Amino acid sequence: MVGTPDLRIGLFDSGVGGLTVLRQIYHRMPTESVLYFGDTARLPYGTKSPQEILRFVREILDWMCLEGVKMVIMACNTSSALALETVRKEYPIPILGLILPGARAAVQQGNRIGVIATPATASSLAYSRAIQEIDPTAQVWEVGCPEFVMLIESNRIYSKYTRQVARSYLQPLLDQKIDTLIYGCTHYRHLENVFRSILPSSIKIVDPAEHIAIAGERELELMGLKSNRQPLPTRFCVSGLPQQFAELSQQWLGCLPQVEKVYMEELSNLSITVNSQSLDS
Repeated sequence: MVGTPDLRIGLFDSGVGGLTVLRQIYHRMPTESVLYFGDTARLPYGTKSPQEILRFVREILDWMCLEGVKMVIMACNTSSALALETVRKEYPIPILGLILPGARAAVQQGNRIGVIATPATASSLAYSRAIQEIDPTAQVWEVGCPEFVMLIESNRIYSKYTRQVARSYLQPLLDQKIDTLIYGCTHYRHLENVFRSILPSSIKIVDPAEHIAIAGERELELMGLKSNRQPLPTRFCVSGLPQQFAELSQQWLGCLPQVEKVYMEELSNLSITVNSQSLDS
């Protein structure tokens, strides 16, 4: 399938974390139209098995391809760590993940690198492998942070408890005297003020969201798919409660978005249909 420049970019995450990537797309690619999907009915992804994550990602990609997108950005580190290499071989459109852009940016900042991520991303050691392939001398420590996503999705960003949890997750990395910290989950940018109040100012922070937007822009240019037209309004879809997503995301979008619901049964059935058609062809 060959896309056209006027098609949307597909962007998905388990929830509002992907809005940090969306913000970078608005900045780097202001003429691009976006289809955003938040799989809020099944979050958090970071405690799911690799098999579940792969199934979720295939269902979302099948749906996005039928909706008509020219490229997909996995605005989810867990999906990038556990499913990207598999699905890239299965779909005829470019699919970008966060791990490699984040790793490349981190090694330019330091060589004692800490990663805060979901348990699934941390246990995959995806960042450690990517960083050490680029710079074998770099040392990497990955910490799983199981509570962050649900604290953010429940809008408890500024609570005293969230700060206590953040300190407990960051302390092992501070003990290792890291010089660079990677946000190994797109949700974590929403906690930046909390992190900066705990971390020494000398520690550099790498947000892969910034770097995947740069990679996406390059990919579109290389494929001749960059849009030169006025963008359509971003289309927001979720698998959970649209109003809840809209109200939570308003603080980062600066407006109350119109959000559609996509039913998970339809995604699952769609994936089965698409896969069976692929086997028949």
